[in-house]
Amino acid sequence: MGKNKNKVKYVDDGRTLADMSNVSTRRLPKRDKATPRSPAKDIWSTYWNAVRMMLVPTLVMLCALGVVYMIVYFLFTVM
Repeated sequence: MGKNKNKVKYVDDGRTLADMSNVSTRRLPKRDKATPRSPAKDIWSTYWNAVRMMLVPTLVMLCALGVVYMIVYFLFTVM
């Protein structure tokens, strides 16, 4: 009345986990020469808008890290 477990047999069929053989080699379209590039003012305003969005969360995180540092510093130096 012993348990008779069948062992799993793995067979290597030569395939890889991520088979990339069917990926097409399509290239990205080239940019037209007639398309004007963005002026520096537009690039700067886009950059500054992105920085402004992250300015407050960055300052809040820095303040939180500073408070945690002060608490840990106080706990290990005074006690």
